[in-house]
Amino acid sequence: MKRRKRRLSLPGFAAFHSYVVFFLLVAFVISCSTMLFVSTLSDTSGLILSRENITGAAKITFLNVLFLSFLFTVCDAVRRRLTVDRPARRITQAAEKLMQGDFSVRIPHSQNSAVGTESRFDEIIDCFNRMAEELSGVETLRTDFVANVSHEMKTPLAVIRNYATLLQSPDLTEEERLEYARAISDGTKRLSDLVTNILKLNRLENQQIYPKKEPFDLSEQLCTCLLAFENVWETGGIEIETDIAEGIVLNTDAELLSLVWNNLFSNAFKFTPPGGRVSVSLSAGEYYVVVKVSDTGCGMTPEVGAHIFEKFYQGDTSHTSAGNGLGLALVRRIIDITGGEISVESAVGVGSTFTVQLRKN
Repeated sequence: MKRRKRRLSLPGFAAFHSYVVFFLLVAFVISCSTMLFVSTLSDTSGLILSRENITGAAKITFLNVLFLSFLFTVCDAVRRRLTVDRPARRITQAAEKLMQGDFSVRIPHSQNSAVGTESRFDEIIDCFNRMAEELSGVETLRTDFVANVSHEMKTPLAVIRNYATLLQSPDLTEEERLEYARAISDGTKRLSDLVTNILKLNRLENQQIYPKKEPFDLSEQLCTCLLAFENVWETGGIEIETDIAEGIVLNTDAELLSLVWNNLFSNAFKFTPPGGRVSVSLSAGEYYVVVKVSDTGCGMTPEVGAHIFEKFYQGDTSHTSAGNGLGLALVRRIIDITGGEISVESAVGVGSTFTVQLRKN
């Protein structure tokens, strides 16, 4: 038969270790004190102690050391249990729940905090609660983001699948085949734009894209971006009104700002009905330049305007097929990292005006 080695459990070993430490400490202190007392008493009074007296006193002293060591060990164990083990156990249990995905867990502060150890644990608890709160927010954003992406991808994928099924029919006319192929092309383009915008926004939010500061002509950039929509405004019969000051030079990332103007112009033309008007203005002050993009479209309520810079938010559901709700979120993030400001003024049935303010240097 194999012999099983008996080992002290961890709490038992810790208690035994504490007892030995206190025993040696108390024995040393009492021994030194007793020797000093006996030596002083013998020198001053001339008292001579017999062997029996010393043996009896040593036995009593040894028992006192055993008792005091036990008493100190018990007091220390109670102190550790109240001031260390209990808050540490609460933190450990909360951390285990957090690891299991429960981001709502919070650790309450001790009602009878003692000075010293408990106050330090309260600082740890505060840090833990803030971490749990941040993780909860991140998890909520992640869940919403996945749900929104899934929803946005579902529509173009359904279009592509349906028209791909129709294309398999052998009795289609050439006109129908072209129409179905065009619908599939539009669906894949929408998917591609969605994925591209998601990647751009993700890189911007994770600070993987940093502004490259270089001087460029903002006036020329606005005109170039606006002319890219010439076919859109001519087809829709939309009037263009411009008031762009010339020769305004900025020292910032031109490529990122071109995304801002393209998104703002795209929204303006998307929500402006035929016969409407889109206005673009550029003015410069001593320290800032101001770009305004206005339209005479459907406008929006203050409630909608408060959410338009959120990811995947689309206030006007009649135009959801023309976008994915990421454009203005992308615009807001670019304006933030370039040190600018953006605001919107809108009224239902009147139109909207987006104002972008950028530093000159």
